[in-house]
Amino acid sequence: MDSFSFPYFYATILLKEDAAMKSDIEELRNKYIKNPPEGMTPRDIRQMSESDLLDMDYFLHEFDDDDDDWGTEGFYIF
Repeated sequence: MDSFSFPYFYATILLKEDAAMKSDIEELRNKYIKNPPEGMTPRDIRQMSESDLLDMDYFLHEFDDDDDDWGTEGFYIF
């Protein structure tokens, strides 16, 4: 691959990833508009930036991981 085609290739990949991420964010926004978290309204969700929306979703589901066994008693090898 010559040096002139690499930036074009890289930009194409980034544009495709950006488009996929935007559709995921819109699905997330619609989910929270239909069922907003306690203390928020659908209007609040509509006005949130993409970054704020992703942060909110992260913190709402931060401890939902079923693979996390830190709360159970047992023997741990570190």
